[in-house]
Amino acid sequence: MPTGPRGERRPADVIGAAIMVAKIATGELVEHPKSKSGRVRNGNAGAQARARKLTKKQRSQIAKKAATARWGKIDA
Repeated sequence: MPTGPRGERRPADVIGAAIMVAKIATGELVEHPKSKSGRVRNGNAGAQARARKLTKKQRSQIAKKAATARWGKIDA
């Protein structure tokens, strides 16, 4: 049986998938997806800490540098 993006078990055929959707909708079947990995949680925490540390001017400079690297010179 194939698995979903977070390890959920999914039926491979269309009819089986439709039956599973109906069971979930009626409450007959309850899915318990895996919790997010430690890497995801730590990455989100690091991003929040970095956002708190940077000033608005620093964030703007970083964004301009990224835009220039992606699209070349910006006429603004």
